[in-house]
Amino acid sequence: MIQFNLLPDVKLDYIKAQRTRKLVFSMSFIVSACAIALLVLLLSASALQRKHLNDLSNDISKESKTLRAKSNIDTILTVQNQLDSLTALHDAKPAAGRLSSFLNALTPATVSISSLNIDFVTYTVVISGNADSLSSVNQFVDTLKLTSYSATDENKQTTKGPAFTSVVLSSFGVNNNTKDKSQSASYSITVVYDPIIFDVTKEVSLNVPTITTHAQLQTASDLFKAGGN
Repeated sequence: MIQFNLLPDVKLDYIKAQRTRKLVFSMSFIVSACAIALLVLLLSASALQRKHLNDLSNDISKESKTLRAKSNIDTILTVQNQLDSLTALHDAKPAAGRLSSFLNALTPATVSISSLNIDFVTYTVVISGNADSLSSVNQFVDTLKLTSYSATDENKQTTKGPAFTSVVLSSFGVNNNTKDKSQSASYSITVVYDPIIFDVTKEVSLNVPTITTHAQLQTASDLFKAGGN
C-alpha cells in the first residue's frame, strides 16, 4: 500500500512544537511541585525546631525556678562539686603509707633513724640517725643511690627508673663517748626521690641491692631510735 503525507511541512512543524511545549510544561510543573513540596518541608522542620527549642527553654526556666526555690541550694551544689572532685584529689595525694616499708627495706640493720622529714612538694627527704660505724653510713648512702623502682598502673603499663635521683651525705660524725656501740656514728642524709614511688594510682616495688637490712633481720622495731649517748 502506498501512503501519501498530505500535511504540509508547516503543519508538521507546528504539531512537533505543540508536543515539545506540552513536554516542557509537564516537566516544569513537576519540578515546581517538587520545589514547593521541599520548601514546605523545610518550613515545617524549621517551625518544629523552633518549637522544640522554645519548649526546652521553658523547661530550663521552670527547673531553674524550682531549684532556686529550694533552701540551701548553694550549699548542696557546693557539696556536690566537692564530691565530684574527691576522685581527683584522692589520685593526687601521695601514698605516704609506703614510707615505713620502704625504709625497712632500704636501711641497713646496723643503722637507725632518729629523725625523718619528708616534703611531698619538693620530693625531698632528710634522714638523720646513728650507726655502728661510718662504714654502715656509707653503705646506707650507697644503697639509696643504687635502688631502683618498678611501677605498674591500672592499664598494666610498667615504668622503671632510679628511686632516688639525688643522695647527699649532708653531715656525719663519730661519737667517741657513747656507751652504745650502735650509735658510734651519726649522720644526716638529704635524698631527692622520684614522685612515682609515692603515686597512689600505681603499684610500686623497689629493687634494693643485696645488703643486710632491718626487713631481712625482722627487726623493724629497732629502725627508729632516739639520738643520744
